[in-house]
Amino acid sequence: MITESVADVALTHHQLSTPAGELHIAEAGSGPVLVMLHGGGPGASGVSNYYQNLPVLAQRFRVILPDQPGFGGSFRPTQEQLDTDSITEITVNALVAALAKLKVERFHLLGNSLGGAAAIALAQCHPELVERLVLMAPGGGWLPFGPTPTEGQKEMFRYFNGEGPTLRKMQSFIGVMTAEPKQWKDTAQARYEASLDESHVEFYHRLNAHFANRHGMDPLWRDLHKIKAPTLLLWGRDDRTITLDGAQLMLKHIRDVQLHVFGNCGHWVQLERQPEFERLVSDFLA
Repeated sequence: MITESVADVALTHHQLSTPAGELHIAEAGSGPVLVMLHGGGPGASGVSNYYQNLPVLAQRFRVILPDQPGFGGSFRPTQEQLDTDSITEITVNALVAALAKLKVERFHLLGNSLGGAAAIALAQCHPELVERLVLMAPGGGWLPFGPTPTEGQKEMFRYFNGEGPTLRKMQSFIGVMTAEPKQWKDTAQARYEASLDESHVEFYHRLNAHFANRHGMDPLWRDLHKIKAPTLLLWGRDDRTITLDGAQLMLKHIRDVQLHVFGNCGHWVQLERQPEFERLVSDFLA
């Protein structure tokens, strides 16, 4: 267990063994437990996706930030594991095992993009664990009405192919992820540096092939009615990765649901609309 300070917030780091491999989890604050799952872009991790939100959220919640399998300090799923289970199933199983080791029995759950898919699947399979659910443009629960793959999905595929990761590619990636990319130059540099880890690059090639073989993410939209937790959907109107039109399916089939849409906002609500994101999440979970 290691403690450090990020954004003037004390973070405690855990390496927790699960049947599939070791999961890295950072946590901060105290109060009701809020598990926050990051998206699947190159260089992503729990802390890198949500560190800017910690000063506010850690005042009211015990914030738990897992690195999903394949990312950050967590294990890289092998080809054999990906042949047996989907990346979403691998993530949910590892997360449930790790949270049990932290003696977390019930919690609020938030997920963005790839992490949103894991959040949906966990809420469907383990409704007894999830108090309230926040989904930000989640994968798996969404059916696009426009062309696929979307612009954002194409950028993620290009990033590790060809000549491999470059800062220019990361800037292009963030240009599609956000509505005003010039604001996030520092983010581009940090995410580029994090994406250079060789084991992460190797995993991402397996992950892209995994999605191709399975024709995309798990079709979680088929079982949206199984979500029992009150649910808040947060979406950028200008999201070019998981587009707003897909929200209609979730609005129709999740029993207790509400939607907040941000104009002039892309795929990273927690970054692009930080104060509003923190206020909405805090109020909804309270």
